[in-house]
Amino acid sequence: MQEKPPRKANQPESDGTTKTGVRKVSIDAERAGQRVDNFLRGELPGVPKGRVYNLLRRGEVRVNGGRVRAEHKLMEGDVVRIPPARIRSEGAPPSQKMATDMLDRVLFEDKRLLVINKPTGIAVHGGSGISHGVIELLRHARPDLKELALVHRIDRETSGCLVLAKRRSALRDLHERFREGKVEKNYLALVVGNWHLGEQLIDAPLHVQHRRDGERHVVVSGKAGKPAQTRVSLSRNYGPYSLLQCAPLTGRTHQIRVHLDYVEHPIVGDERYGDDEANRKAKKSGLTRLFLHAQSIAFADDSGNDLHFTAPLAEDLEQFLSVGIDTAGRRR
Repeated sequence: MQEKPPRKANQPESDGTTKTGVRKVSIDAERAGQRVDNFLRGELPGVPKGRVYNLLRRGEVRVNGGRVRAEHKLMEGDVVRIPPARIRSEGAPPSQKMATDMLDRVLFEDKRLLVINKPTGIAVHGGSGISHGVIELLRHARPDLKELALVHRIDRETSGCLVLAKRRSALRDLHERFREGKVEKNYLALVVGNWHLGEQLIDAPLHVQHRRDGERHVVVSGKAGKPAQTRVSLSRNYGPYSLLQCAPLTGRTHQIRVHLDYVEHPIVGDERYGDDEANRKAKKSGLTRLFLHAQSIAFADDSGNDLHFTAPLAEDLEQFLSVGIDTAGRRR
């Protein structure tokens, strides 16, 4: 039986991955300040997080010839040795129409930032069964945006303001502002019931549970949860619903959705945390998704100038408010 010749490095495998050889990468000014574990996860797409940390623990990753811990921050001029690994090969490119449509949703762009009005139904990035997210679509439409990175995240079902960094230095700066609480975010959420609580600070710690299928489910937990706060006020009543202004003071997974359900005013159209009967009625009246919209985001730029971005309410949500609801909550 004739033996197969050994497969060379960087050749695609039948499972859609590519085995790379040893690489040495020099860190430039844009990548300086990044943790080495985060750097590796970007350089090794598709490699499980646990595998990345094992490479670090075993000393297979070297910075300037020496072993480092996962939290080590890279400096300009550092040389990182990346060991052989099996990484995810690039799949089929996204459709040109989807990529172009995403470009049409840009609200603001300068040399450091890109702000878009994200549509519902599109994840912020690919992975976990999702081929292409906002990042992949924008990079496909604009090859010059190869370093584009998420400053923050919003749920796939949520529409509205999403900020992305074009430079690593801008990403570091904005992450620091988020950590220091110097970013103001405001969401619009339509909830079940009449809101009589006035301006309310919902202060309830949240804990992320991972189900067998890998799906994340968040619960309020005083023991295991992390601190989470959302400031809520009434914008307007719509029959059996209330339109709320929600300002998250922390950035936990599904925070607004879980907090509003916790105070017994779940978001209309929320199939994970919402009210099934209310969702069924809303769907009959034309609402086909979660009524949550990232209306605005504000922060100071690197020169201290205040930046404020606003995304108009999505057309399908406007349509539901104007046509799908009457004072009795019946279809007009």
